[in-house]
Amino acid sequence: MNISVVIPLLNEEESLIELYDWIAGVMQSNRFSYEILFIDDGSTDRSWDIINQLSNNNLQVKGIQFLKNFGKSQALHAGFELAQGDVIITMDADLQDNPEEIPELYDMVQNQHYDMVSGWKKKRYDSVISKNLPSKLFNWAARKTSGVKLHDFNCGLKAYKKTVVKNIDVSGEMHRYIPVLAKTAGFSNIGEKIVQHQARKYGQTKFGMDRFINGFLDLITIWFLSRFGRRPMHLFGALGVLMFAIGFGFSLYLGIDKLFLHPQGRLITQRPQFYLALATMVIGTQFFVAGFLGELILRNRPDKKRYLIKEKLNVL
Repeated sequence: MNISVVIPLLNEEESLIELYDWIAGVMQSNRFSYEILFIDDGSTDRSWDIINQLSNNNLQVKGIQFLKNFGKSQALHAGFELAQGDVIITMDADLQDNPEEIPELYDMVQNQHYDMVSGWKKKRYDSVISKNLPSKLFNWAARKTSGVKLHDFNCGLKAYKKTVVKNIDVSGEMHRYIPVLAKTAGFSNIGEKIVQHQARKYGQTKFGMDRFINGFLDLITIWFLSRFGRRPMHLFGALGVLMFAIGFGFSLYLGIDKLFLHPQGRLITQRPQFYLALATMVIGTQFFVAGFLGELILRNRPDKKRYLIKEKLNVL
């Protein structure tokens, strides 16, 4: 199979039939073998009924319905697990991503040998104040922190080699940082393509300003995980040793000063250096213990599903 299209969605009943017809037309005109995976992330409208109808009439359409809203990352994870195409395309269900971009994205992965290609919505039709400016700031911070030189981390339109999606773990709200996850996993040939952005045709956006706050917090998380996720003792242990050494140095200075230099001076407990030494030694010990516990948790972590599936369509 040439292409798997993975589409996470939440309450997009108005756009699904139009989106399917658009994708199917592109696939048939380019003679691609394909499947379309709709991942219903707990919709409360008629989205699942429409997916059910589409799957009954078209074997290429497959669907997964979550019991409730688990988030876009979990929906992508479920789609990646089931995707069978040589190239996996992800896109949003709101018709703001253009399926006409699929053939060129496929060519870049399959023939130009990119591990993944991320879309860049260079010209956007979103609100400048509420979306465009925060997005530019977010993308700048993501580039500086991760070292991945992309202009638009948040673009839902992306293309991947099958081996990439089968070897990365998209959890929490890390869908924004799939390129960083791919690079961390060893897939360094990451490209970018300017894609056409469509004005939203139906409904309203599901994301508010809080996604940028969460995005920056996730950025800190993924920075830590990419560098110390498999060796937490290297960070916490190093900080613990440093803090303990500072505290021990102050304690040693206070002891020498009291015993040999100024034995008639103030009591040690009356000097602020004593409390500084005590606090840094305690904090250093806590950092070291945190690193040790992190190593224990890492080595004894059980695999756990992060979502529950209510129903599947055309999926073995």
